[in-house]
Amino acid sequence: MVFEISDARGDPRRLTQAVTQITTFLDLYHAELARILGVKCTDIGQLTSGRHCLEPGTPAWQQACLFVRFYQVLFARMAGNGVAMRHWLRVSSRELDGIPHLLIVDEGRLADIVAHLERIE
Repeated sequence: MVFEISDARGDPRRLTQAVTQITTFLDLYHAELARILGVKCTDIGQLTSGRHCLEPGTPAWQQACLFVRFYQVLFARMAGNGVAMRHWLRVSSRELDGIPHLLIVDEGRLADIVAHLERIE
């Protein structure tokens, strides 16, 4: 089950919660979120437990904002269908020349994926 995520860029706690919720909604591992945000896996544990929040102005904050944008665009494109969202993420795309999930996690191409989704929206 997935839910719409509102813009949380102005609030460290809300952005941190949004990012961890998206990770759950899209069936991503904490290690994958760590790679997306450019932090250590232990940092993700601190974020998910609520002991720490993302810090404004850091590279991790910027990636988190982009990750939320990615989710929002994907959610809109798939009309909130969680199965379709997870499927799209894991199926090879000719337009992207790869599997979006791997492009985001392994190749750091989150910005490219967001741009692609916004173009075809």
